[in-house]
Amino acid sequence: MTESVLTDLRDGVMTITMNRPESLNAFTRESFHAVGDAVAEATETARAVVITGNDRAFSSGADLQGSVQSEGLGLEAANAILRLIVDSKIPTIAAVSGPAAGIGCSLALACDYVVMSEESYLMLAFTKIGLMPDGGATALVAASAGRHRAMKMALTAQKVWGKEALEWGLASEVVAAGQQLSRAQELAALWAQGPPLAFARSTDAINKATLTTLDDAFAREAEGQGKLRKTKDFAEGVSAFMAKRSPDFTGE
Repeated sequence: MTESVLTDLRDGVMTITMNRPESLNAFTRESFHAVGDAVAEATETARAVVITGNDRAFSSGADLQGSVQSEGLGLEAANAILRLIVDSKIPTIAAVSGPAAGIGCSLALACDYVVMSEESYLMLAFTKIGLMPDGGATALVAASAGRHRAMKMALTAQKVWGKEALEWGLASEVVAAGQQLSRAQELAALWAQGPPLAFARSTDAINKATLTTLDDAFAREAEGQGKLRKTKDFAEGVSAFMAKRSPDFTGE
């Protein structure tokens, strides 16, 4: 079987690649934990890390197969992985192509630097299946783009394409289609030769100044998502998604 997450360490740069192309790199609990394990390894062996998917997708979010019966990714464990990325003492770069949706959006925004393809987009699609954003998205998006843009993404589930994401402050730079990984690796190679202590202090100071509510967001999201997962609207939302039809939400 193909491994769901691949790693490659070269010249101080760890490249972590989501490798479930058949599902647009949708995350199962196991594959998301594999990303966490790879990041933990990178903090011990590398000087910079790049997280990427393939040219079709960064990640389409959580794999919805069985989501009604299960707790999905397991928010507590997933949040710990995102916190690991935010708190990393080495620079982290997301190289984004195609969709970075749901928890995939949170994963990208948890990184210190986001390189997006002009044909990629960020999306919080949770309300389409009767849920609320999680994975710290309520804090990560608002910290970068502001309250009203975060509300727009959460309530409309719109796709925020590369150039717009750059304008909103959600992306660090946008490159031509297919160039996101090479650009991210170029930056990572540069930073791998830089001052690690200064980088660690810089990212820590900026994250602590801008993401002061992240842990509170994790807690609010976990409470809200736990309740929403028990609703008929969530079951209907997933059923409609699988059947490729419009959901009939009733508020139950």
